[in-house]
Amino acid sequence: MHGFPEFWWSWRRQIPALVAAGYRAVAPDLRGYHLSDKPRGLAPYRLDRLAGDLRALLDDLGPEPHPVVAHDWGGAVAWWGALLFPQRFERLAILNVPHPAVMRRALRHDASQRRRSRYMAYFQLPWLPERKLRAEGFRALRSMLRRTSRPGTFTPEELERYAAAAALPGALTAMLAWYRAALRRPTPGPPTLRVTPPVRILWGEQDAALGVKLIEPSAALCDRVEVFRIAEAGHWVQHEEPERVNALLLDFLAGNPVRSAGSGR
Repeated sequence: MHGFPEFWWSWRRQIPALVAAGYRAVAPDLRGYHLSDKPRGLAPYRLDRLAGDLRALLDDLGPEPHPVVAHDWGGAVAWWGALLFPQRFERLAILNVPHPAVMRRALRHDASQRRRSRYMAYFQLPWLPERKLRAEGFRALRSMLRRTSRPGTFTPEELERYAAAAALPGALTAMLAWYRAALRRPTPGPPTLRVTPPVRILWGEQDAALGVKLIEPSAALCDRVEVFRIAEAGHWVQHEEPERVNALLLDFLAGNPVRSAGSGR
């Protein structure tokens, strides 16, 4: 489950390692992105509707529970799904995104996180963000990816792939609709905030958008959880440290026991 502003291709450094280890890797374009449908309006991008897409995908893959790996917005959907239909999750690997309840609380009460998240308020404006991001061949989108990652993380050719995906008809507005729906059409809270499937949180500590203070409160809402902080990486941890991320994912997916309540490394 990828995040903004990527698409399934964001996992290109993980898929070969998973396949080589014997797994079938399924990497969808999330609703509104790349080749997926792009419904108009904000209601289709509410978190409950997006989690419904994940539920449908898991059901399509078979009746047994499945492991889910998710980053950024894909992680928010995966957290939500694990709250609503935990029986469909074998385990959940989360990359650089907090539990939704922790994020909501931080946006209300943490001034430093609100400063980091100012772009979310900007994305609420009509048409202007689209115009700015699309200008000069998506120069601002390319700049955002370069500015928030380690030097050399994204090659010009890779940035071109993301720009081309965002340039598809309706894609950019649909991508921004995730942010707009989150603030204007918030989904009512789930029946519980406790996450019962085993969770492994991987977090690049240099994340410019999501502070490390979000990690431990998120872990505290999980019954069985391990946290791995990657000091040298930022938000794009699966790109910046692919070998480390792949090793941690394969170890987790192998079914090794997960400790109870908030272990960390």
